Amino acid sequence: MTDRPEDASHWPPTTDPASAGSGPSPPDNDEPVVDERLLRHLVSSQFPEYRDLPLHAVEPWGSDNSLWRLGADLLVRLTGAPTATGEVNYGTDWLSQLAPHLPIAVPEPIATGVPDDRYPYPWVIDRWLPGVRASPEGLVDPIRFATDLAGTVSQLQSIPTTGAPPARNRARPLADYDDSARRAIDSVKELIDRGAAIELWEAALAAPPYPGPPVWVHGDLEGGCVLVDGRLSGLADWGSGCAGDPAVDVQVAWSALCTDESRRVFLDTLAVDDATRLRSQGVALYEACSTLPYYLDAFPLIVGRCWRKLTALGIRARARS
Repeated sequence: MTDRPEDASHWPPTTDPASAGSGPSPPDNDEPVVDERLLRHLVSSQFPEYRDLPLHAVEPWGSDNSLWRLGADLLVRLTGAPTATGEVNYGTDWLSQLAPHLPIAVPEPIATGVPDDRYPYPWVIDRWLPGVRASPEGLVDPIRFATDLAGTVSQLQSIPTTGAPPARNRARPLADYDDSARRAIDSVKELIDRGAAIELWEAALAAPPYPGPPVWVHGDLEGGCVLVDGRLSGLADWGSGCAGDPAVDVQVAWSALCTDESRRVFLDTLAVDDATRLRSQGVALYEACSTLPYYLDAFPLIVGRCWRKLTALGIRARARS
């Protein structure tokens, strides 16, 4: 996993209403400050065998986790929010079961830390995934990437889900978060063509729901793909993984990682039906509209991701008045 994500400072265009900031928002005042002193304390007190390894921060893709490189082969992951603590337990519970069935690498949990008087949440040490975060600029062959990713998703969906976490977040039926989606669209009505967004959401909502048993989904393929030499090599950030609607993973087709041509290849390789395609557009719309205002003044990389997704969905930005 990379020490630096892609630079999206060139996006959106100057006619778009997003503003660029300098990085993630700082933690709430009642949350512990995650810095090197805290990391040294946690590692030394709970895993003294690693106490002398070099330690440095890794810039994260989002703001739910704080990531720190530990030596050459390890990664320390601490949650930045109480609602994200399940991501730690997820890795230790499930990744070792999924890994043998997948054609690419996934994080290997090495140890799980426990809360103490300085840090009130569980935390984890993973094996470091070599490579860089996937970005449009980093793909040597977008068609090959789309084919490889579709193959990985297909393999993931084939793994038995006995005992898997139930559907959560955007892996649930769209009707379960209809109210939230409409509020998210309203929250950016000054930034986007709200009418077009509502029309798209209602078309997705009207699509037949997923008829089969839930399948394993990653939940955030756009943020989780890792490249080595421009090729898909791994999947990180499994905190949203569960058994749910496959549309949540199909939504990567509308992300900046897919061109118009590679999007068609991805959808065709997975044999995505019209209903799943529509639901995936609804998932992508909700994700973009709910994420954009949260990071608008704080994280230009994620803001750029949102604008690219909205553009692929045919949702235009409103010009400044």
